[in-house]
Amino acid sequence: MHSSDDILKSATSRCVKSLKGSIFVPGDKSISHRALMLSSQALGITTIRGLLEGDDVLATAGALRECGVPITRDTDGTWRVSGRGIGGLHAPSSILDMGNAGTAARLMMGLLTPYPYSILFTGDASLQKRPMQRVITPLEQMGARFASREGGRLPLTLTGTSTAIPITYELPIASAQVKSAILLAALNTAGTTTVIEREATRDHTERMLRFFGIEVQSDGTHITLNGQQAQTAEERSFTVPGDPSSAAFPLVAALLVPNAEVTVRNVCLNPLRTGLFEQLKAMGANLTISNRQEVGGEAIGDITARNSNLSGIDVPAHVAPSMIDEYPILAIAAANAKGRTCMRGLAELRVKESDRLAAIIDGLTACGVNAYAEGDDLIVEGTGQPPRGGGTVTTHFDHRIAMSFYICGLTAQQPVTVDDTRAISTSFPNFMALMQELGASA
Repeated sequence: MHSSDDILKSATSRCVKSLKGSIFVPGDKSISHRALMLSSQALGITTIRGLLEGDDVLATAGALRECGVPITRDTDGTWRVSGRGIGGLHAPSSILDMGNAGTAARLMMGLLTPYPYSILFTGDASLQKRPMQRVITPLEQMGARFASREGGRLPLTLTGTSTAIPITYELPIASAQVKSAILLAALNTAGTTTVIEREATRDHTERMLRFFGIEVQSDGTHITLNGQQAQTAEERSFTVPGDPSSAAFPLVAALLVPNAEVTVRNVCLNPLRTGLFEQLKAMGANLTISNRQEVGGEAIGDITARNSNLSGIDVPAHVAPSMIDEYPILAIAAANAKGRTCMRGLAELRVKESDRLAAIIDGLTACGVNAYAEGDDLIVEGTGQPPRGGGTVTTHFDHRIAMSFYICGLTAQQPVTVDDTRAISTSFPNFMALMQELGASA
């Protein structure tokens, strides 16, 4: 939790001559949330390795424990979830505090919709500003009732129902979280629920449902789940691959720093998550993938980045769902590239942990980069030279803004100060230590 009374934890990054090394980044955040939630719905014990132990995922574990799910962590970092089966959750013993975790909040609302409990959800100051109406609307159609602040914001009370109704719902916006909330509600809802997508979004939920033996049909636009499927108790083991959104930071740093070569191992290569890497290649990035394999239904591999001369490009709006969290670090790459980069269709960035679009522009401007918005498009004018730097960047307790501008300072002509690094622990607790291991200055 954080509040305005807390002491900010600033950090300054400086230009480095090289970055070298082979590292692992923390487990994928999206997959970690879902691994815990779906393990709770399986019968038997699921062993999870590589779980992201950031604040957001710990909020999911805490919420599930409140609902009667035994979850333990061994000293070696292995987690064990004793699944209660579909329909097996208890009424929470207290308020569910989701911290800064938007994914956890939205998905838990879906999971708890088909239960006749009244549950109070809250979160930190940042999460209380984020829109929940997008999941409230379909979950109300399934029979849940919500009492919330204006705009469907936290804190709110969800009153679920033991007679939830299956629905067919077309997503008004591309959102894997809304899709997943509906599918989690559908698990314990008699009948057939269908989600219709106009644009494909992250499909981790569908892949993991199949891993846990739940049948789900998908033809690219329609995802269909029959509720209350029969289950058998099984011991399962699941390994969470490295988070591509976290891997983006050291990899982009390696593209920008002279004489750099960095490999990030065991990264999730789900094609709906690799949009950033495709756009970087279009800019001229030297990125190579090796050791491809499949684990738990997800493709993984090692990604190596070497120093590259980047050029500005036009990033089309349709790729946004596959890389919505990577625009801050792409903007840093664009600031070092030669020419104009236009990133189109970024309305969703205005409702992330901060108004991320404004935070990117303010941070780049403070570092001497010409960056501005035209409607929902972000324009960055790169000169082919490292940015001037020298600025202090306000993070608004946004982990991706903090890490992106720390990377910015590694090539800037003058040091870059990030006003507050505390939010980094939500997704990448050992970020600073790993960057220093590669050669960044302390």
